[in-house]
Amino acid sequence: MICERYETVVVPFPFAEIPVRKRRPAVVISGRSFNEANGQTLVAMITTAKESKWPSDVELRDLEIAGLHVQCLVRLKFSTLPNDLIARRLGGLGSLDRLACERQIANMLL
Repeated sequence: MICERYETVVVPFPFAEIPVRKRRPAVVISGRSFNEANGQTLVAMITTAKESKWPSDVELRDLEIAGLHVQCLVRLKFSTLPNDLIARRLGGLGSLDRLACERQIANMLL
């Protein structure tokens, strides 16, 4: 499945501390042209993060448009996976959530 940047999707997210892949929501970070050209998509995890907090976490404000049902956040924990592992689309990030993610990604790269 070829996705657009900031779409929310369901993927088998690989957690480093857990050897089993679980189906989790994620946000697409890479653009459509990258995804098509490389056959891969870069995603960041979406989590409820009840146990921990990272300074770069982005709390999502518009859950409905993102296709999410509980309060959660984008965590800048990335994975690159084959496009065909994207199980389904949920929605997309709202404009304020996109801007907040862009700011955190820019800060991370400084």
